[in-house]
Amino acid sequence: MRDLFGEIYNSIRNNKLRTALTGFAVSWGIFLLICLLGTGNGITNSLLSNSGQFVQNSIQVYGGRTSMPANGYREGRWIQLDDGDVRLTKDYSDKVEKVATVTNGTMGTIVMGDKTVSAYMMGVTAEYSEIQKVSLKEGRFINPLDEKDAAKVAVLSTTHLKDLGDDVIGRWITIAGVVFRVVGVYHGDENDFQSNLYIPYSTYKGIFDPSDKISSIIMTFRGVNNIKESDEFEGGYSRSIKNRHQADPDDPSAIWIWNRFSQNVQMTQAQNILRIALWIIGILTLISGIVGVSNIMLITVKERTHEFGIRKAIGARPGSILSLIIAESVTITALFGYIGMFLGMIACEVLDKTAGANAVDIGFTQIRMLENPTVGLDTALAATLLLVVAGTIAGLAPARKAAKVKPIEALRAE
Repeated sequence: MRDLFGEIYNSIRNNKLRTALTGFAVSWGIFLLICLLGTGNGITNSLLSNSGQFVQNSIQVYGGRTSMPANGYREGRWIQLDDGDVRLTKDYSDKVEKVATVTNGTMGTIVMGDKTVSAYMMGVTAEYSEIQKVSLKEGRFINPLDEKDAAKVAVLSTTHLKDLGDDVIGRWITIAGVVFRVVGVYHGDENDFQSNLYIPYSTYKGIFDPSDKISSIIMTFRGVNNIKESDEFEGGYSRSIKNRHQADPDDPSAIWIWNRFSQNVQMTQAQNILRIALWIIGILTLISGIVGVSNIMLITVKERTHEFGIRKAIGARPGSILSLIIAESVTITALFGYIGMFLGMIACEVLDKTAGANAVDIGFTQIRMLENPTVGLDTALAATLLLVVAGTIAGLAPARKAAKVKPIEALRAE
């Protein structure tokens, strides 16, 4: 074994440029594969991070603007959701599980002692935290008793703590001239361009907006197993809301529905296609490197034909020559493959600290372009092991050619 590695070392040392160029092709292939997989993971994690903020089998409904005339009304009329739409939604008891009502206020200033911070006030019902997956840092969220009593309680974001301090639970704050007691703090998104302050829906309506108008309805539903069933439920519900507001049932813009179930299914399909595409591109890149290894070994066999003839003439078996060529092929692919893997993982970390730190505004929030665009060590090792196996296969043809060399013909070779 020691002699084998010695011969491999001498062969590589005597053909430095050729080995370096071949090794570069191998390293570049595994480097690109790791980077591609890392980028794909970053995109997937970013999408999952955003979709993880709400229950997947949920729908959010907003009012829209009509694009078609209906029932004596001209197009261009704004549709404003109201409490009647909430009651209509709850009538779908065979499909709808939970319903949350949301009304959006305006930016205001929270005052606590001599400290102030801006916040966007929202009135929500208790179901909101369950559907939107509000993650509490401490305290509690709005509960049904708060809603029933129209309690003057508020839930702040962790982003507010930067200006107000950490000790806020149980403290009194003033917003728009009204005093509220802080009962909870939730984990806010640092990339969010606005920090929400939540108060009970009934409290908001009783103090700031006595009308029956609302901003949106969020619901969870059951009994839906695929996109077809989801679209059927969404279509029937949408037509009911439009009919109630004297809009054309087929008007696509009268109301706006965000169907998170359908979005999640489509996102999963897109992620699978993305992963497959990245693997295909990466493997094709690796193949180019493997072809280079195979070609370089064929050249090596041709150049060393005379040497192999001498070996066989003095008693070397075909198997020893076969193992020598294959071992050299595996050594080149393994050595440069692990170098490419190491550099690829470093590149993914750099990508996480640069492009991954940038956020994209998608209208209602901001999400990171790439969320943790890295590749697990197990995946990286598996890809490199695949490369080594491919290198072994690449060395088979040259090795078999070398093993079949006849001593008398090899000794005549120039």
